[in-house]
Order: sequence, then C-alpha cells, then structure tokens
Amino acid sequence: MGGELSTQVHANTPPQTLSRRDLPAVAEFILSGKCEKIVFLCGAGISTSAGIPDFRTPGTGLYSNLQTLNLPHPEAVFDISFFRTNPQPFYTLAKSLHPGQFTPTVTHAFISLTAKKNLLHKCFTQNIDTLERAAGVPPEKLVEAHGSFAGQSCIDCHVAYPADKMKEHLLAGSVPKCEACAGLVKPNIVFFGENLPGEFRTGIGMVGEADLVVVMGSSLSVYPFAALPVRAREGAVRLLINNERAGEIGGRADDVIFLGGCDEGVRKLAKELGWAEELEEVWGSVGGGTDKDAEAEGDAEPVESIDAKVGRLTEEVERDLSIVDGWKGNVMKDLTIQEKRINRLVEADLRGENGEVSLVAQKNLGGVAANEPTSSAESKTDPNTTA
Repeated sequence: MGGELSTQVHANTPPQTLSRRDLPAVAEFILSGKCEKIVFLCGAGISTSAGIPDFRTPGTGLYSNLQTLNLPHPEAVFDISFFRTNPQPFYTLAKSLHPGQFTPTVTHAFISLTAKKNLLHKCFTQNIDTLERAAGVPPEKLVEAHGSFAGQSCIDCHVAYPADKMKEHLLAGSVPKCEACAGLVKPNIVFFGENLPGEFRTGIGMVGEADLVVVMGSSLSVYPFAALPVRAREGAVRLLINNERAGEIGGRADDVIFLGGCDEGVRKLAKELGWAEELEEVWGSVGGGTDKDAEAEGDAEPVESIDAKVGRLTEEVERDLSIVDGWKGNVMKDLTIQEKRINRLVEADLRGENGEVSLVAQKNLGGVAANEPTSSAESKTDPNTTA
C-alpha cells in the first residue's frame, strides 16, 4: 500500500514541454505532432459511472461495504488463501460484478478513440471488468495488471475452464470445480498473494517511452502499479484526472492535475482537441450515449442503485457466511459425539462383560483385582462395598 503525496512544483516554475499547466495546453501538445505515444494508467474511478462501485471510497467503496461481514478483513474476498478455504463470498460478489451487465463509460471510449487515431501506446488498467475491451481498445494495446474476467482456470492444475460453464456459475453465484482435478476454479483475476501477469512486467518499460502519461481514476495506493507514473521520462507530460490528488503527480514541471470526475475530464479534453463529436459517436457505438438512455427511460426497469446493489451483495455474502458457520458448528458437534463414542468403546475394551477390569488391563493398571469395581456407580455389589 502507499499513495503518499509529493510536494507540488512551485507555481512560478515554468513547464519544459507544455506552454501552461492546464487541459488546453495538454490538447495543444497532443495536436502539435510532438505527442506520438500516449500511455493510460487507469483505476476503478473510470468505471464507477458504469454502475460498478470502486474499492476504497469511504462509505461507497466495495471494501467499506464489506466491513460489516464476518470476514477476517474486507480484502479477504480477494485473498487467495481465504479463497482456498471459503470461495463462496467471492462468487456471491462476482454474481453482480461479472461482465455483460455493464457498458463502457465515455472515459473508456476516449481511450479507444486515441487508439483509432494511432496515439495509444499502451493502456494499463487495474480494473477486472473488461470494459476497456468492450470499448474497442485493441488487446495488444491493453495490460490488465490485476487480471480480468476474460478467462478462468483451476488454481491448482491451471487448466482452463469452459467460458460457457463459468458464465452459468457466475450468474448463479455458485462455485465451479475443475473438470480435470476437481480443484477450485476462479476467473483469471490477480488475488492478493498471487503474482501479477507477465504482460505487466514486460510492458513496464513502455511507460518510459511515452510522450504523455494519463492517470485516471486511481488513488495510486497499490504497488507496483502505483509506481508506474514515476517511470515517465523527464520532459514527458503527466496528466492526472481524478477526484483527488494521487501519488507524486504534480511534482514535476509538466504535470497537469484536473480534479473532478473522469468522464467530465475527458469530455473537456476532447472539446479542447476538437474530438467531442467523435467521442460521443464512439461511446454510442459501444453501448453508451445519452440518446440511447433517453429512448429507454420510458419503459426500462428501474436501475438498481450502487448503494442498493452493494447492500444486497453484503446481505448475500453474510447469509452465505452464516451457512458456512452453521455447517462448521454441525461438524464440530458431530466430532464431539464421535469422540465421546470412541471414549466409551475404549473404556469397554478395558472392562469385562460385567463391568470389571479385563486381565489385559490389570497389568496396565498396576494389578488391580479383577473383581474390584471401578466406581460405585458401576458396581453391581453391595453399595456399602468400598473400593
């Protein structure tokens, strides 16, 4: 974890590459022909307007809403060790987070538009929602640093699992098992305790090749992803579009910070670039656009709010955990009964048919007389007989 903020460059420090430190100057730089390679570093904030809750926003983030559950810690839902012992909470959440029920945001469309204009060098995303793919970002230009729902495999033998069967389990919120070894199957999402994909390691150097590095919707609090902006070369322009400052963006002469929503920021940048109409067309072509929303507004089913969805997910996970706790209680009860039964069998083996100590046990018990009762409760003789 991290997210430390750097000291901001002094306002009187002149930029080296830009004419000014603002969005219009960034647009001028892109249009000048000197900006040939753009790298995007994206976090959960670019998908919140699609209806997907982010992870850390106080009160609304996914982790915040999971704090009420009977989990070791909220992040345990994405912890590989916890998943091995109890995969159900993850699949209860995955039921409402899997692809197919969300459409790309205008921010995703902006990334796709830069690819169409041959400006996109690489897009690194922390998101697992596959919305970059859905927006038309070319796969070869995309690095899903934390994996995604695009594939799935066994966590033991690593054999791929059929996509159609995985979809059935995601829709049902049930846990799939490997067809080869019966191990647990999960989407190819990088859990805590797992290594980042090879594409991330091999692609890191491309950040240093960029003329413009755009950080959007990320708190830059999870390493090694959070260290990527530092790899931008001196003289490269770095643009942060986020609700709050993040990392050490703002500490260089050519750093520009736009504080606000990602969709708002890219729309303003697109307007400065003269791309506003193209941006809306691209967005509309991948399922977005206000016109489509307006047409569907009259007869569409009410859309579940983010808070309602996360609340419902919380209740489902809590119910599943209660079931697991109940099952564990029943197992412990059965074990206790079995233990008592075994103890009685051992005692019976040490005694004769009439409740007396067996000849074999006499030696082990120090030669106690065979006709001596072990307790007054077990004795069939005169109750006044003393041991």
